[in-house]
Parts: sequence; C-alpha cells; structure tokens
Amino acid sequence: MSDISERYARLSDAFASTVAAVPDDRWTAPSPCEGWTARDVVRHVVDTQGMFLRLVGRDLGDIPSVDADPAAAWDAARAVVRADLDDPELADAGYDGYFGPTTFARSVDQFLSFDLVVHRWDLARAAGLDDRLDPEDVRWAHGNTAAFGDSMRGNGVCGPELTPPEGADAQTRFLAFVGRRAW
Repeated sequence: MSDISERYARLSDAFASTVAAVPDDRWTAPSPCEGWTARDVVRHVVDTQGMFLRLVGRDLGDIPSVDADPAAAWDAARAVVRADLDDPELADAGYDGYFGPTTFARSVDQFLSFDLVVHRWDLARAAGLDDRLDPEDVRWAHGNTAAFGDSMRGNGVCGPELTPPEGADAQTRFLAFVGRRAW
C-alpha cells in the first residue's frame, strides 16, 4: 500500500464515520458550502470520486443513490477508488490534467484527499457533530493548497480567503484560508 493509498484510506474512513454519524433529521441542514445541505456535501464528494475515475477511463459503476442512502453511496464510491489505488497499474494510469500530465494516484492525493479533509468539516458543521480535524491532516491539507495556485479561488472550488481571529489555531487558520468561517 502506497502513502497515497494509506492517506486516502484513513481520510475516507474518517469521512465515512462522519457520514454515519449524521442524524436523520440533519441531512437537509445547510452546510458551510453556500447553497448546499449536508446531503449535498456527500453528493459532491461521491460525484468527485467518479469524475476523477472518468479521467482515466473508469467509473464508479452501479452504486447506491446519495438520496436513498448517503452512507452506502459513500462506502461504495470509496471502495472503488481504494481498490484502484491498491492496484499499481490502475493507480499509475496517466492522463493530461488541468495542471499537466499526472496520474490517477497523484490526483487522488492532491484533490480527493484534500476534499475529504475540508468536506468532512463541512459535513460535521452541517450535522452539528464534532468538527475537530486531525492536526496532521490540517497541516498536510494546508500545505497541499500551494499546488492549486490561483485556480483554488475559482468558481465552485474554495471561497475567498478570510482573516481568522488573532491567536487562531491551525485548523481555524486553514479553514479561513479555504474560505470557511470556523469561529
């Protein structure tokens, strides 16, 4: 198992735990992502897994609907990505990406794993759950933002950077950097 596969497995497990903890009456609660509910956050994360698979000629297959069962949809989507990451040939499948030639595994690490950190917080916030993130994941994700450049502030990616309160912890500073108000 590669470092990328291990990181994705750990982050996708953490996201799965958050999905599983969402109370039934909170799926329609607004999330920190403008115009999105808790269910919409999960839908976005599931859809993004499929988008990156399609870049290398694969897909999620027939998975449960996020509307019917968000947890089952997420479990099915992440199982496909994890299996592909654990197969060296599939993980190394190359394509011409937005930032130039890359591989499925590098894209998973740069984009999908980053999304899992940020959107886990979004989902926890929407559902009224514990929204503390692992400090190492925060450090890794914040460091990963440099690779996005100006495109990070594009429509539908991250919002404008906010100014965190003085003395804010690393998680609050990271979330402010990606346009989330955690205070």
